[in-house]
Amino acid sequence: MAVHEHPHRGSGVHLPYFRRNRTAHASPPESAVSALSDTNTVAPAYVFASLRLLTGFVFLWAFLDKAFGLGYATQSGKGWIDGGSPTKGFLSGVAAGPMESTFHSWAGDAWADWLFMLGLLGIGVALIAGVAMRLAAVAGSVMMALMWAAEWPPAQLLSDGSPSMSTNPFAEYHLIYAVVLIALAAVSAGDALGLGKYWAKLPLVRRSPWLR
Repeated sequence: MAVHEHPHRGSGVHLPYFRRNRTAHASPPESAVSALSDTNTVAPAYVFASLRLLTGFVFLWAFLDKAFGLGYATQSGKGWIDGGSPTKGFLSGVAAGPMESTFHSWAGDAWADWLFMLGLLGIGVALIAGVAMRLAAVAGSVMMALMWAAEWPPAQLLSDGSPSMSTNPFAEYHLIYAVVLIALAAVSAGDALGLGKYWAKLPLVRRSPWLR
């Protein structure tokens, strides 16, 4: 009888341990799940924050170069502070699209220069600081839409009949910038590596969410 009972005791002892081991492997501890969840949340936040900082630098650098003539897109001595116009060269060179004559009439006007430069500065500072992301997205999208219209990628020929050399009839880089700005505002990209969380707690911003 002892011979018959021993196998049963053995199987009865080992089976529960086997089941517990399977359960332990199948269900990771809560701490591991929490850590994995935190990692999946933090990583995208820093990716968007990096995109925000780089995009902000694009706008801020454009302002600095046009304002002080740093010798890149704007030659030294021809900056805004030297009496140059940040809009005259670009807008007067528009050679396609339904707004061609309108852009020509705006080229070099003081109001156009001020709006353009304040827009570059404001959007650049907002993105780098991570504040007023919604305002930056709206202002930046309007600016990019106007610049897209000035480039007018759908045109195959310019007004003088020469090839436009457009590489894409729709997805031009100004459109990409506009989508990036909207995406950054949508995901609150200013909260990571920025002052977005502190900005959101300000009484004025709490009362007016559109300032977020």
